[in-house]
Amino acid sequence: MPTGSVKLQSIKKLGQENHSYEISHDEPNDSYMTITKSNKDEKAQKKAEQPAIRVGFFQLFRFASCKDVLMMVVGSVCAVLHGSAQPLMLLVFGLLTDTFIEYDIELNELSDDRKECVNNTIQWKNFTAVVLNHSDWSLMSNSTWEPRPCGLLDIEYEMTQFAYYYVGIGAAVFVLGYFQISLWVTAAAKQIQLIRRMYFSKVMRMEIGWFDCTSVGELNTRMSDDINKINDAIADQVAIFLQRFTTFVCGFCIGFVKGWKLTLVIVAASPLIGIGAGFMALFVAKLTGMELQAYAKAGAVADEVLSSIRTVAAFGGENKEVQRYDRNLISAQRWGIRKGLIMGFFTGYMWLIIFLCYGLAFWYGSSLVVDAAEYTPGTLLQVFFGVLIAAMNLGQASPCLEAFASGRGAATIIFETIDREPEIDCLSEAGYKLDRVKGDIEFHNVTFYYPSRPEVMTLDQLSVAVKTGETTAFVGPSGAGKSTAVQLIQRFYDPKEGMVTLDGHDIRGLNIQWLRSLIGIVEQEPVLFATTIAENIRYGRPGVSMEDIITAAKEANAYNFIMDLPQKFDTLVGEGGGQMSGGQKQRIAIARALVRNPRILLLDMATSALDNESEAIVQEALDKVRLGRTTISIAHRLSTIKNADVIVGFEHGRAVEKGKHNELLERKGVYFTLVTLQSQGDKALNEKARQMAEKEEEPERLNISRAGSYRASLRSSIRQRSRSQLSNLIPESSVPIVGELGPRAYSVSQADKNVPEEEEEEEIIEPAPVSRILKYNLPEWPYMLFGSIGAAINGGVNPVYSLLFSQILATFSVTDPVAQRKEIDSICLFFVMVGVVSFFTQMLQGYAFSKSGELLTRRLRRLGFHAMLGQEIGWFDDHRNSPGALTTRLATDASQVQGATGSQIGMIVNSITNIGVAILMSFFFSWKLTMLILCFLPFIALSGGFQARMLTGFAKQDKQAMEAAGQISGEALNNIRTIAGLGKERNFVDMYESQLDAPFQAALKKANVYGACYGFAQCVVFLTNAASYRFGGYLVRQEGLHFSLVFRVISAIVTSGTALGRASSYTPDYAKAKISAARFFQLLDRVPRISVYSDRGEKWDNFQGNIEFIDCKFTYPTRPDIQVLNGLNVSVKPGQTLAFVGSSGCGKSTSVQLLERFYDPDHGRVLIDGHDSTRVNVPFLRSKIGIVSQEPILFDCSIAENIKYGDNSREIGMNDVISAAKKAQLHDFVMALPEKYDTNVGAQGSQLSRGQKQRIAIARAIIRDPKILLLDEATSALDTESEKIVQEALDKAREGRTCIVIAHRLSTIQNSNTIAVMSRGLLVEKGAHDQLMALNGAYHKLVTTGAPIS
Repeated sequence: MPTGSVKLQSIKKLGQENHSYEISHDEPNDSYMTITKSNKDEKAQKKAEQPAIRVGFFQLFRFASCKDVLMMVVGSVCAVLHGSAQPLMLLVFGLLTDTFIEYDIELNELSDDRKECVNNTIQWKNFTAVVLNHSDWSLMSNSTWEPRPCGLLDIEYEMTQFAYYYVGIGAAVFVLGYFQISLWVTAAAKQIQLIRRMYFSKVMRMEIGWFDCTSVGELNTRMSDDINKINDAIADQVAIFLQRFTTFVCGFCIGFVKGWKLTLVIVAASPLIGIGAGFMALFVAKLTGMELQAYAKAGAVADEVLSSIRTVAAFGGENKEVQRYDRNLISAQRWGIRKGLIMGFFTGYMWLIIFLCYGLAFWYGSSLVVDAAEYTPGTLLQVFFGVLIAAMNLGQASPCLEAFASGRGAATIIFETIDREPEIDCLSEAGYKLDRVKGDIEFHNVTFYYPSRPEVMTLDQLSVAVKTGETTAFVGPSGAGKSTAVQLIQRFYDPKEGMVTLDGHDIRGLNIQWLRSLIGIVEQEPVLFATTIAENIRYGRPGVSMEDIITAAKEANAYNFIMDLPQKFDTLVGEGGGQMSGGQKQRIAIARALVRNPRILLLDMATSALDNESEAIVQEALDKVRLGRTTISIAHRLSTIKNADVIVGFEHGRAVEKGKHNELLERKGVYFTLVTLQSQGDKALNEKARQMAEKEEEPERLNISRAGSYRASLRSSIRQRSRSQLSNLIPESSVPIVGELGPRAYSVSQADKNVPEEEEEEEIIEPAPVSRILKYNLPEWPYMLFGSIGAAINGGVNPVYSLLFSQILATFSVTDPVAQRKEIDSICLFFVMVGVVSFFTQMLQGYAFSKSGELLTRRLRRLGFHAMLGQEIGWFDDHRNSPGALTTRLATDASQVQGATGSQIGMIVNSITNIGVAILMSFFFSWKLTMLILCFLPFIALSGGFQARMLTGFAKQDKQAMEAAGQISGEALNNIRTIAGLGKERNFVDMYESQLDAPFQAALKKANVYGACYGFAQCVVFLTNAASYRFGGYLVRQEGLHFSLVFRVISAIVTSGTALGRASSYTPDYAKAKISAARFFQLLDRVPRISVYSDRGEKWDNFQGNIEFIDCKFTYPTRPDIQVLNGLNVSVKPGQTLAFVGSSGCGKSTSVQLLERFYDPDHGRVLIDGHDSTRVNVPFLRSKIGIVSQEPILFDCSIAENIKYGDNSREIGMNDVISAAKKAQLHDFVMALPEKYDTNVGAQGSQLSRGQKQRIAIARAIIRDPKILLLDEATSALDTESEKIVQEALDKAREGRTCIVIAHRLSTIQNSNTIAVMSRGLLVEKGAHDQLMALNGAYHKLVTTGAPIS
């Protein structure tokens, strides 16, 4: 057997839907289905799914203790014994059949008036007296009359004996089943607990660089899912595999021992089924591949469109894209339908072969019984079912192999981690501890790059000395290597070249825990742990007294606010400190650093995320504690740096300048540029704040209603209000230096939003009502009707089978050989007929339901995509609606929904007819026996369901038990840097281990419950048989019921009962489908804030292009606490050019997006020709605007098509394209290409240079003939030569149009009519170039220092 099969599932499912998966002793179907599998294909698939498997199966048990090994051995013995129970039962069953038949023959003989029972033998009545006529005589002599025994057979007594056998085997099975499962599960639970402990403690010892290369999410899934996979591989699956394999061996043994001829005949036929299964697996894999490939094209379209949604929206291409997507769906749909048809064909083929096999086996077997008299009828059944059971169990054993394979795959990574030695082992005892520490830190030519990004040099030959007792400030733009230097001091990483020394000792030689205990660190976004304030401070130093904590809190200015809280120091800070404001968190973090009484204090932007008031307080706290300690401070705000002893300017991983505040200002270097720009923006902001303070309250409230989740908005509003009032008090507010505003300020919002967002993450979605799903599938009702008819007929096949089976037994008791032969032949023929019918109905069912399902999927995908493109742009900013998430939703959710309609209906119809026909038939033949068996039916169905559940495992409960431990591991891994800095790895390992006890106890409990359930499920069939055959014996004796009816009723109900149980367990698909559908309908029902598809809104004819921004305020919906625009007032007359300049993050691009109506302002208005933008029809407005952005997005099609994309409202001729291209200076370049305008630009235009892309984008904007042209840094990414060309093209394009330019290069701006200098969402200065130069303000400074405006 190849290890585990990938395609198995799909085949299995099929099997189940047709209930081929019968109770153990009747159906070969699914077993054969898995005997032969396409080996090559499957291996390929395995490779894709799993990491290379480097762990042998027995290596999985490397953590087992002797006791575990003993438990596993005993469990295995039980499993093997249990496996031999079913074949044992067959022996009993054969004897039982023989007894019934003998009894029936006796009855038949005695029903002849001329015979009687004398001295326990059957004799002819007064034999001599009657003169026989010739024919009778001849008949008698021919039939070689043997006197048969009679009257000896007490059928009821015999049946009682058999019942005892059955009960005995049943009881044994219960006990064995219980032990086999519970011992294995218990042993596995112990090993898994050990693996979890070892894995987590090893991960916590890894160096930080290892965490950079391994995502936390990945580690968390490994801790939960991968270890669970190992658990599956070493727990109950092993026992079940052993049991099934034993049954397989024993079944074949019985077959060969009791009757090798028949066994060989049956085995000879089985390859046909194997071949069918193999082909099916092959085709299904191929077709699934084809279908995925076909869908991949559509998926690529969706991905491309969703990732460039702004471009699509700007050029109004929504409907065009929906059609393009739909065209690509057709081929996926075709393949899906083919797959359904082929699966139907092969399932039908299997059934046909199975029934032909039955026919053959019974025909040949009966000839052996009747003609050659080699077998008794009982032997025939023993052989037949022996081989069947063997085959079935072989099939059922194969999913276990799959579990073993995936367990080995998972173990590969986990064991590798457990065996890996960390490069910097934080828990090692090695290394020196110095007696006296002065605190001199020096970097000697340190070169460093992060292991996760080896191509980026972060530090380049850095040499810096930090003297003891001084405060050194590191300043410089982002990415200059400031924080990296600090992390090297903590020895999170080791430098690649050079060294870092402490008091002249290379820190690599020092003991890590000791080194880190000298250092107190306060980060930009301090991490608090989900416990009380006191505990958080105590993390700074183990065993610290309450007095020390209070002292540290006072030094950090935290004491007062803590005492104001109701629970004081015992207040819980919430997950990640989410219940605290930024300033409070910072001060707790400072207290935590101080309680260590550190020699070295590292402040990494400790105040950047705070508002002015908290900043002043925190700053004061920091100034208090800096004295007498070596302090390194990284900051962006002037106030924080001015009074440092030494300021070091960083650029590109080097220290480029060093000195005091005033010296550095005179040098006009890095530091100077950082300082100048911002102070301007500040003054303006303060002015504004003064005017606004009185008016601020009202609009603020408006804001709140718009902001994101309620809690975040509430907090942000309070913060904003306090900010606005404060800025009155502190006129020259201390302000972050340049450019960092965006991301840095964002950090607050991140922390605030943490809490609510996590709750939103797992939205609980009500499953959609089936009626609504069916409504979408309504046009396909004829397919569904025919499918249901097919399913109904398939459902009836089971009971018909039991009817034929019992009929065969009845023939064995017919005394007249001619009639007997005739009857056997006709029954075998009937088997063939049922097979043929089944073949066609399976095909019908497969085809009809796949057709309706695929059409539904396509319809939903199209509707979903249409709905997505109709959402406002703000919706796409939400990380839950990233292009990746949305494309997956289209791909998977839509295809899962069909699980709730077609196949599900087929399943239900199938089950109903199955059980219905069985029960009706049984009542018809013997209502008393039926009533008895029906009492057992619920148990049988339960056991069937339970066994199917076992195959899928009990993963859910395990997951819940692991939740608490998961929280600890999650918190530890997310905040690994903080934990390493505080040297608290050991604590977390201990906490984690204490949490593992609960899941372990749960697993032990589960082992017992699970074992008992398994034992019960296995033995219930034995008990049912015991009771029903005993009662059957009574009926045959007392009520003259024909014995074949006993078999008929029992097999009909038992088989359909199990089938029912198996069916019921395959509803997860259905539940999943309903939830997927609900997610889909949520999308379809969402009403966008800015609707693209509606015709509402104003349109007017003579569109001029007169634009006015009046007091616009705006925050991005995903970051409600950062004001991007702060009351922008600016206007452009038709035909004029307005240029925006200013540092990044000051709101230039945002204003352009408001104009395009990607967003609407929170407050204030944007007027276009005097119309309020929110009232204008969206498609109309966008059709008047052309946009060329910094990184233009092109679609993966030809140049001509990309240019035509500019206007999607009409068909564009090639002449228009060429004239637009000429205006954009593009034509000559295109004509030089071999395919000219049909050249494909590649995904996102990757085949072209930047300048070429820009010019195509310009041509695309020109072809719209827009009244308003927006140029968002259209030339900034180009080299000088292409810039000249593009610039020329732009100047041509600007003629006669209103134009808004955003640029960083002066050459692009100088000749604009108006230049607006922006800072922090406000207009600082505006006027023409010459006016602004004369003003001698911000613009003048920018131009003269030649500093880049960024």
